Amino acid sequence: MTSGSTPTPARPSRRAVVIGGGLTGMLMAQALSTVADVVVLERDTLPERPEPRKGLPQGKHSHLLWSGGAEAMESVLAGTVKSLDAAGARRIPLTNGMVAFSPRGWFQRWPESHYVITCSRDLLDWVIRSRVLANEHVELRQGITVTGLQGTKTAVTGVKVAASTGDEEILQADLVVDASGRGSRSPQWLAELGVPEPATREVDSGLVYASRFYQAPPGLPATWPIINVQANPRAAGPGQAGVILPIEDGRWLVTLSGTRGGEPTDDPDDFQRFALDLRHPIVGELLGKATPLGPVHVTRMTANRRHFYEKAVMPRGYVVLGDALAAYNPTYGQGMSVAAQSAVTLREVIRRRGWAAPDLAARIQKAVVPHVNVAWTFATGADVFYEGATDAGPTLAERLAARFVDRLTYTATGSGRVARAVTDVVTLKAGPATFARPSNVVAALRGPLQPAPTKPPLTDEERQAVDYA
Repeated sequence: MTSGSTPTPARPSRRAVVIGGGLTGMLMAQALSTVADVVVLERDTLPERPEPRKGLPQGKHSHLLWSGGAEAMESVLAGTVKSLDAAGARRIPLTNGMVAFSPRGWFQRWPESHYVITCSRDLLDWVIRSRVLANEHVELRQGITVTGLQGTKTAVTGVKVAASTGDEEILQADLVVDASGRGSRSPQWLAELGVPEPATREVDSGLVYASRFYQAPPGLPATWPIINVQANPRAAGPGQAGVILPIEDGRWLVTLSGTRGGEPTDDPDDFQRFALDLRHPIVGELLGKATPLGPVHVTRMTANRRHFYEKAVMPRGYVVLGDALAAYNPTYGQGMSVAAQSAVTLREVIRRRGWAAPDLAARIQKAVVPHVNVAWTFATGADVFYEGATDAGPTLAERLAARFVDRLTYTATGSGRVARAVTDVVTLKAGPATFARPSNVVAALRGPLQPAPTKPPLTDEERQAVDYA
């Protein structure tokens, strides 16, 4: 410090503990690091390169980072999009970068209004993790299992942990964030403190995911699109879908899915056949021109499950976020974007309320609800129609909403303005209330202004590159 300069105020001694070192946990740690020293507790040993890890079996399947999520991530961790680009991730414009067969036909490829980032989940997590752990206020402790919460039913003051060596300790904290994912033990931990279990809802379509990496055919245009054949949840029989995602290193990540009675298998010989039998065979036809890289990976943990912690009487100092709060059918690719938006919200609530606010945790828990609601409505609004998804089937309100969304989807096949409104919601740039705007209601009643394409809307360059008739 030079003579006469003003000393920098000492940073207050504050500690936050984040349970889970995955994508959600790292984003929450980064958001919290502006006001506290953060300790991230992770059961696994995390790889130092973009490689699979034990605690993320879904990492081998398709993941999408919608523009709404990417912009939120950029707000929390500036430079993320640039780092992903440098690592080989693809930025694909929407909707002109997607060849999509909806339940109501092929979408036109309208001029760019939003975008999606595609890459392997291993690459995405590695980029985020590397950048967050460069923060001097974030500490990662690996090989640590959280065994319970320290405190009472009115206030959590830390966590009980056990190391892989068997050593146990209590880690004190001013704020504890559970970002441990679908396997969260928050209900059990809270019950041990005498906190009643919060209400939950599950919508389980019985979806099974099967994914495989492929080397893309040589000579593809740099702008090669996503290829997506969607399921029709209101048609008879199981819903089956397939998507080809262009990712880093000239590869395709191909994910097929099917609900009860129409599930894909891990048999490599069955993979292309399943794709050829979808509502349109384009995914299977293109796989015949690519080279498979390794086995087929199958996942069955795809139920939509939501815990209504915001309606429970929660102890001070404890927040549940990410998939531990609400997990969605991965078909819709919105979980990562919701996590990023929730990290922004966490940071903003702390700025507004102040670290010392006694209701800080409750405020955070309630403030992320709008992000959760958008993704939850989108995912369950379709899944609820599959047989066995819920005990009682879709409600009247869900049926009416689905009819309107179906009409909007139909209109979007031939209306750029409505297609943009749908994309606004899909990319989490806007909520479902967008659909109820008078202009969109009138457009839906009018229907599409142009006929939907009668075949996959590939460009001449794309067709020639893969010799697709």
